[in-house]
Amino acid sequence: MVRSIGFVGIRTAAFGEMTGLYRDILGLQQIHESPRAAWFKAADGTPIHIYATGDPDHDFFGAAPVVGLVVDDFEATRSALLAAGIPFIGEPQRDGGIAWNHYRAPDGNVYEIIGPDRGAA
Repeated sequence: MVRSIGFVGIRTAAFGEMTGLYRDILGLQQIHESPRAAWFKAADGTPIHIYATGDPDHDFFGAAPVVGLVVDDFEATRSALLAAGIPFIGEPQRDGGIAWNHYRAPDGNVYEIIGPDRGAA
């Protein structure tokens, strides 16, 4: 079951303008900044990351925002998506008891599932 949105990632050619929008106009707390990435945190703790188009680690994001869905059971959800033929991008990443993995949905956009890390997929 999907519980909430747990991540929003945006890859943009307007990196400076978007960083300013989120920081200066919308007032989000900035928690990281580098020449090609700015990370923010919404009041509820949801991470919102802005990446410049020159950031090679996030080329796979494409032009649409990437939304991360928090699920009750990461492994079961990932297995169900795989069984439905949904392709994942890379292997699951794991840190601090949380697992996440990006996938390409039927609309061609990239999304992500995030959930408790209860072991290897």
